[in-house]
Amino acid sequence: MTAGDVGGGEPTAAAPTPHRIVEAAGLAPASGYAHAVVAAPGRTVYLGGQIGMDASGRVAATDLVGQLDLALANLVTALRAAGGEPSHLVWMQIFVTDAAAYRAALPELGRAWRRHLGRHYVATALLEVKGLFDAEAMVEVMGMAVIPE
Repeated sequence: MTAGDVGGGEPTAAAPTPHRIVEAAGLAPASGYAHAVVAAPGRTVYLGGQIGMDASGRVAATDLVGQLDLALANLVTALRAAGGEPSHLVWMQIFVTDAAAYRAALPELGRAWRRHLGRHYVATALLEVKGLFDAEAMVEVMGMAVIPE
């Protein structure tokens, strides 16, 4: 480990954490994300974009927090179907149609995050986009996980 390294995040499940979170010296402290993640060898799982869609294929919530909550639940469901756990996530992208609304709802969004991922913060990027494929969607999440061998 180098001087800027910090131990792995708090996993949300009993699964081993296949990564090491890195905070780079000279950058502002990471809060709710990681500057970088070093993944250990294992099986890589790429998780396609998930929105707040229910099993019937409809966007189930009309608010940003409800949509993120269900999108994260869907991402974790897909990850578990691939044999992984939330603690195996090493990278995520969050696409939103309104970054100002996302920032305004951070406390509630943080509670949704912790409900599905605990305090496991991965290398993350938030991107504001003009629109998402489903016109009713306000948020989409995608990620990558490394499942230990």
